Amino acid sequence: MNADIFLLMGGVGMFLMGMGAMTRALKDIAGSNLRGLLARFTTTPLRGVATGAAATALIQSSSATTVMTVGFVGAGLMSLPQAMGILYGANIGTTVTGWLVSLLGFKLQLDQLAMIALLPASLATLLGRGGMARVGQVAAGLCLLLIGLELMQTAMAGATGLLRPQSLPQGGVTGTLALMLAGLVLTVVIQSSSATVALALVMLQGGTISLMQAAALVVGMNIGTTFTALLASVGGATVMRRAAVANLGFNVITSAIAFPLLLTLGPGLERLAAATGPLTALLMFHTGFNVMGTALFLPVTTRFMALVVWLVPDRKGEGIALGLDRALLSDARSALTAARGASALIAARMFTALAAALRDKPDYRPLSALQPNMVKAIDELEQFLANLRLPADMPVEEEVYSALLHEADHLRRLLHRAGQTDRMQVLMGDRILRRPAALMGCLLARAASDTSRNLEPDRLARLQELIGHRTGRHRRGLLLGEHAGLYTLTEVFAHTDAMRWLQRTVHHAERIGYYDRTARRGLQQEAPPEVRA
Repeated sequence: MNADIFLLMGGVGMFLMGMGAMTRALKDIAGSNLRGLLARFTTTPLRGVATGAAATALIQSSSATTVMTVGFVGAGLMSLPQAMGILYGANIGTTVTGWLVSLLGFKLQLDQLAMIALLPASLATLLGRGGMARVGQVAAGLCLLLIGLELMQTAMAGATGLLRPQSLPQGGVTGTLALMLAGLVLTVVIQSSSATVALALVMLQGGTISLMQAAALVVGMNIGTTFTALLASVGGATVMRRAAVANLGFNVITSAIAFPLLLTLGPGLERLAAATGPLTALLMFHTGFNVMGTALFLPVTTRFMALVVWLVPDRKGEGIALGLDRALLSDARSALTAARGASALIAARMFTALAAALRDKPDYRPLSALQPNMVKAIDELEQFLANLRLPADMPVEEEVYSALLHEADHLRRLLHRAGQTDRMQVLMGDRILRRPAALMGCLLARAASDTSRNLEPDRLARLQELIGHRTGRHRRGLLLGEHAGLYTLTEVFAHTDAMRWLQRTVHHAERIGYYDRTARRGLQQEAPPEVRA
């Protein structure tokens, strides 16, 4: 019996290793297409469902899809209702793993072929480069998954004499709840709903549990899989915690709907098993109640989001929410995408505040509200970038990373300039300097109003040239006026400082827009222009 336990533990471990290797490789192969799929093709909750299901089926990990989605919500790359569509779809997409395990591991029994294919797959992983290495990693992961599944089957076959359906909780409310709790705890411990579903399939195939017991375990696993997203949202922005709580609520309510179905539709499920086989019946039940839950939630997503907002209110003094979740650091492209979104959000806040101060009737209140929250936001951005480790073979990502570091530096410098309201008062009181200062305010307001497009670096660059030419002439006029007694030395110094402020401010704003565009193009896998210092 001890040998069977060790064999089962080793089989689960090998299954998890294979699933992890395959997921990482599939995410690398999907690359920015997956991130673009999540961030762009979610204009409605229904499209989000299709996107989430496709993405999860592609990378074989609902946890990866969920964590990435929560991070994108925090970074402001998608709204909460859009994210909910993806989270609904991820629950449907994760059932594909069960069908894959059933087909390859039980019906086709490819474990012997997996043993043979593991060596060339491993050699391709170790010796290959680029796409060849990733394909080898996918193949090696699949081989380990199938071998682990075979080990689990062998272990459970040896345990049939000691573990029978009669030794586990039986039907009824209490027994079903106990099995659901067992499935929940098992998923939280293993941190993989795919592995726990595979284990349930193995136990069902070996006769150690009945179909109804396996179905109750699967319902509990559906709740346990939300634990990863909850962990990812701890310490994050309010919107991230809302996404995680909404995901938990959706899974809990869906499982609560499945619970009475288990109690009332048991005979129907048994008849389905007699016609299709117990494994297929279990997978159809798993897929069916997730699809049913999604169909029930889609029409009421808006009301559900209102309930979540009420349950998770804004925290007082939270400041700007960047959504830079540390869980995203494991995927360089996702982390860089979130960092670019955070940089654009900080820039938009600063541009808006500066624009309000550079009007005919200046309003300095938004500028006063920038401190100290904006300092903390830039610190958070820089710390996030400092913790990001890029692989050596990612030159485009290195270009994006460098651009974001430059942008963060200019954001901090612009924030310092934003605190010098005395310079702005001089500018807006000068008939010659008022016009270029107001023009800069208009451009900043326009750039801040649509950060999804760009931060207007070309227009700001042209304005920088105009300001340089105009302030040069004005400085000479001030010096001549001081000699003629038209201006005092104090007035000359005040205007000179104000002109220098205007030149440096528009320079920082232009650089922020430039590096934002560079990062955006890199993340879209375009060849970014040469980065200037």
